[in-house]
Amino acid sequence: MYRAGAHWGISAMVARARRFGRDRSGVAAIEFAFIVPVLLIMYFITMEASQAIETSKKVSRIGSMVADLVTQQQQVAKADLDAMMKIGSTTLLPYNRSLPTIIITGIQMSDEAAPTVKVLWSRKLVGKSYSVDAKSGDTTTVPATLRIRNTFLIRVESDLGYTPVIAWDGNAQQKSAGLLSTFSHINMSETYYLRPRRIATILCKDC
Repeated sequence: MYRAGAHWGISAMVARARRFGRDRSGVAAIEFAFIVPVLLIMYFITMEASQAIETSKKVSRIGSMVADLVTQQQQVAKADLDAMMKIGSTTLLPYNRSLPTIIITGIQMSDEAAPTVKVLWSRKLVGKSYSVDAKSGDTTTVPATLRIRNTFLIRVESDLGYTPVIAWDGNAQQKSAGLLSTFSHINMSETYYLRPRRIATILCKDC
């Protein structure tokens, strides 16, 4: 009797195992549980990539727009340059996780066969702070194709430390733990050179 009961118990367990193996009612839920995290990761990666590309385009637009505004002037002042940089920085909106650095430099080439390249004036915006960048008379560099004697150039540099959504905690502070540390700061920058449109040299009266 004992052996028969043991045999019956084993048979019942085997039967239940077979029924469990044939049961497909929970397969969809299990597959869904495995697939959803992958789909969410793909969604966030795609969203972040598209936002980063769009922000990079806006960083380039800052340089071109500010340079275009400056080169239309015959003379500028610090207040004018500060206003132009402020206008340029607003092109990043609605992105607001970090603030840009914008530098405007007036560059004069000397009237020599091999012209020297010097800063005539400069102005920069770092976050929300305005100040002088390079001093007047400092030597600087320009591309060889733009080094033409007795000419003037406006150079605008725009730079942004892009902070992805996945690395932002809502207080403009970057998280540095684990994999996020690799992608918590992406540098985006652009440099534009333009010549004055209405006058040979654009002076800054109080820079």
